[in-house]
Amino acid sequence: MARHGNGRGWYGKLVGAALGVTVLAAGASMWTAQADAVSGSSPKATATATPGNDVKAVALTIAHASDKGARGVNITIDDGPDPVWTPQVLDVLREYGVKATFCMVGTQAQAHPDLVKKVVAAGHRLCDHSVSHDTTMDKKPQAYQSQQILDAERMITEASGGVRPMYYRAPGGAFTPYSRKLAASRGMRPLGWNVDTKDFERPGTDAIVATVEREVPNGPTLLFHDAGGDRSQTVEALRRVLPLLKEQGHSFGFPVR
Repeated sequence: MARHGNGRGWYGKLVGAALGVTVLAAGASMWTAQADAVSGSSPKATATATPGNDVKAVALTIAHASDKGARGVNITIDDGPDPVWTPQVLDVLREYGVKATFCMVGTQAQAHPDLVKKVVAAGHRLCDHSVSHDTTMDKKPQAYQSQQILDAERMITEASGGVRPMYYRAPGGAFTPYSRKLAASRGMRPLGWNVDTKDFERPGTDAIVATVEREVPNGPTLLFHDAGGDRSQTVEALRRVLPLLKEQGHSFGFPVR
């Protein structure tokens, strides 16, 4: 899995916001049972989450396959929601009758709950993409990983009006055995990708479309972005890619759970 290093200055702003969220969360009631059970001991720091008796553990292996089978394709949209680009992405998905999985950054979800609710109302699925999109999470202590995953879960769930994320995608693919096990214990299947469109680099709409055409035989889960910069190329690429994939006999589904 590629790590997205360039063109990510936008996330520096999220780090400060995430630190503020963590400070506020420290004063709130804390939920640590799942994290403790995963690590086998109490972490030095705690993280909040949304408790619930309906939470059921899922497989901790990283999902890539589609629930639509061999010809299925999963559209996944990372880093939002964003007030400019997410509505445009939603419009294109609605135009072609496609459902997608939106991997949301916790602070973005908290800032734009109306968009989170629109995503859910349109029939799309939610995915936890951490609090602050730290692509070095796999180098950090377990307590930090726990805070990033569980706080983002809480933020997204609250912003959606109670709909929990069904997946966890580590920023830049920075999974660890601990983070996968923790996410799975909270009912969030670790989510990978097969086709990195590199749309975050803004290589041009033609290049994004060409990447999808060339690499979709590698697997069904496609990675796009709806935040972190100008995503006009992504919107136009989706407008071309979605009917193209349909013409090639693909059907659109969700990552396996």
